Amino acid sequence: MDSNGIIGSIYSINGPVVKVKGSRDYKMLEMVFVGNERLVGEVISIESDYTIVQVYEGTTGIKIGEPVYSTQKPMSVILGPGIIGNIFDGIERPLSIIKEKSGAFLDRGLQVDILDKSKKWNVEIIAKAGDNVTGGYIIAQTPETAQVMNKIMIPPTISGVIDEIVPSGDYSIDDVIAKVKTPNGQIVDITLVQEWAIRIPRLSESRVNTRRLLTTGQRVIDSLFPVAKGGTAAIPGGFGTGKTMTQHQFAKWCDADIIVYIGCGERGNEMTQVLEEFTALIDPKSGAPLMERTVLIANTSNMPVAAREASIYTGVTIAEYYRDMGYHVAVMADSTSRWAEALREISGRLEEMPAEEGFPAYLSSRLAGFYERAGYVRNLNQTEGSVTIIGAVSPQGGDFSEPVTQNTKRFVRGFLALDRQLAYARHYPAINWLTSYSEYVDELIPWFKQNVDEKFIEHRTEIMATLQEESSLMEIVKLIGSDVLPDSQKLILEVSKVIRNGFLQQNAYHPSDTFVPMKKQFLMMDTILHLKNGAKKVISKNIPISQLIATGIFEEVVGIKYNISNDELGKFDDYKRKIDEACENLMTKNEVKR
Repeated sequence: MDSNGIIGSIYSINGPVVKVKGSRDYKMLEMVFVGNERLVGEVISIESDYTIVQVYEGTTGIKIGEPVYSTQKPMSVILGPGIIGNIFDGIERPLSIIKEKSGAFLDRGLQVDILDKSKKWNVEIIAKAGDNVTGGYIIAQTPETAQVMNKIMIPPTISGVIDEIVPSGDYSIDDVIAKVKTPNGQIVDITLVQEWAIRIPRLSESRVNTRRLLTTGQRVIDSLFPVAKGGTAAIPGGFGTGKTMTQHQFAKWCDADIIVYIGCGERGNEMTQVLEEFTALIDPKSGAPLMERTVLIANTSNMPVAAREASIYTGVTIAEYYRDMGYHVAVMADSTSRWAEALREISGRLEEMPAEEGFPAYLSSRLAGFYERAGYVRNLNQTEGSVTIIGAVSPQGGDFSEPVTQNTKRFVRGFLALDRQLAYARHYPAINWLTSYSEYVDELIPWFKQNVDEKFIEHRTEIMATLQEESSLMEIVKLIGSDVLPDSQKLILEVSKVIRNGFLQQNAYHPSDTFVPMKKQFLMMDTILHLKNGAKKVISKNIPISQLIATGIFEEVVGIKYNISNDELGKFDDYKRKIDEACENLMTKNEVKR
C-alpha cells in the first residue's frame, strides 16, 4: 500500500482518542494522519474490529467518517543540523515557523518543515569512496553553531561500502552527500539528516561505568548529593518549592556539552521565562549565547495532552542523537508528573483498568523505559558520550508517597527532595539534606580525590554527620530549649547554622554565588570544619561557646560565599588565620584571668 494512502475512517472520537474502522493494515505505534485536516496521530491499540489512535492535536470539530491516512512508519523525529538553538513542540514541530504561518494561536494540521531545507551548510567531508562503514560511522561534519560541530553519521542500521561521496562544500539537509552499497547490493542514499522512532532507544556499542561528576556549581548538589554524567536524578517538590528554578540552574551551569530542556505540561509563562532567560544568558564556558548549545521542547499545559506524553521521548531521542556524536547531553524534564497525568487521561479514555490513584498499571514500566535511556556509553563509532536525565516531579500537596514519586525513586539514583519549609524560609536551593540522597557518591570517590582533594569525601562525611546530629538535637531543643545543652552540643548547633546559611544556601543572583567551582566548594567545607575544630579547643579550656560567637567569627565564615570570589581562593588562608587568632585570643585571655 502506498504511503499516505487512505486505509480507514473515523468510527468514534473521545478527546484525543480516536477509533478507526475499515482496515486491519495498521501497525502498532504507526504514525497516521487523522481527518481531513490530517492531524498527526499514533496507533496505540489494535483490536479485531477497530484500531485506536491517539491524536497529538486538538480533535474539536472532526467528524465520524473522515479519512485516516497511513504513513507506514513509526512516530519519528528528524535528526540533523538545525536542531540546536531551536524550540519545538512535543512532536518536533518548530514553533517559530508555526508562529510565522499561523500567528499567536497554533492552527491544527499545519504541515511545516521540521528543519530548514533551504539553508546551506558548510560540510567538510571526512570519509572517501571505498571506505567500509557501519552504523554511527562519521563521514562528514558541519558547524551547527559556534559551539556544536554536527557530525554526519551513517544511520545506526546501515552498513556497507561507500560507493560515491561528494567533495566538501555547501549542501542543504536533503542533498545526497554519499551513497552506501550494502552487503545485499542495495544502494542507500546518505543525506545530512536521519529519521528515528522516538520510542526506540538509539543503538550504542556498550555502557560505561559512570565515574565522572556532572558539575553544576550548586554546592548542596555537587558536594552532598552529586549526580554522575550519564546518571539519573529526580527533583520532587510541592508547588512553589523551586523545582523549575533548580532545573534552570542545572541547565545554565552544568558542564554538559548540550542541554535539552523539555517543558512537559508546565505553565506557558514558565516556558516564556525559560525562553527569555536562555536567549539572554551568556554561556560562562564560551562567552557565546547559551542557546547555541540548547534545545527547547515546549508542550505547555494548554497544548494537546497526547503530545505531552510524546514530548519526553522526542527530547531524549534528540539527546541520544548528539550523544552518538560524542557529546555529553543533559536532559531536563519538567515535569514527569504532568507527563504521568497525560498517561492517566489517555488511559481513562481507553477505559483501561486504573491502578493506584487512577494512574495506569504500566506507569512504572513507562518511567523505567524513560530513565533507562540515560547512560554513559561507548558509541558505535568508538567515541564516548552520555545522556544525563534530571526529572522534576510535582506530587500534589507535596506528598512524596504518591505513585509518580514512589515509582520514580525506584529508577533514579539521585533524589533531590525539595522542602516547602525551606522554600518558605527563602532557603534556596530548598533541597532537604535529611531526605535527599545520591547513590553516586561511592562511584565518584576516585574522581573527587583526583580532581578536587584527597580529603573531599572525608569533609563531606563530617558535614553530613554534623547536620544529622543537629537534627537529633533539635528534637531536644524544641522540648526544653537550647540553654540546657552543654557547650559541645551548642557548638554542633552553631556549626550547623554556618553550614546551612553559609554553604547549603545559595544566591542565584549573586555573581560569586550562582556558580561555585568544586575547588572553592571544598575550601568552604574545609574552612567551616577548621572553625569547628578551633571551637572545640576553646570549649576544652572551659570557655563558653557564647564568647567565641561574640567575636563575630561565625558570621564572618558565613559571609565567605559572598566575600571570596571564584578566582580569589588564596583568601581562604586569611579566614583560617582569623579563626586561629579569635580562638587563640580567647584562650590567652582565659589563661590571664586564671
